[in-house]
Amino acid sequence: MPDATRSSAIELEIKRLDKRIEELIDTIQRLKEENRALRQRQETLSSERVSLLQRNEQVRTRVEAMIGRLKAMEHGHE
Repeated sequence: MPDATRSSAIELEIKRLDKRIEELIDTIQRLKEENRALRQRQETLSSERVSLLQRNEQVRTRVEAMIGRLKAMEHGHE
């Protein structure tokens, strides 16, 4: 293979590899951003879950108290 042809082939391969590297860098950046967004969403959902569990516990306590008062009223009228 003549030197000019070999050099041209090498240049083409380098350009191909350079383009592939740029594509990989873009993919990494996109994945980093997606990962950051997913972590933020997970944090938000975890906070919402804690809040909902607390509210659920408060409602359960209030319902149990109402049931207790209703039972007391029921026994008071017997």
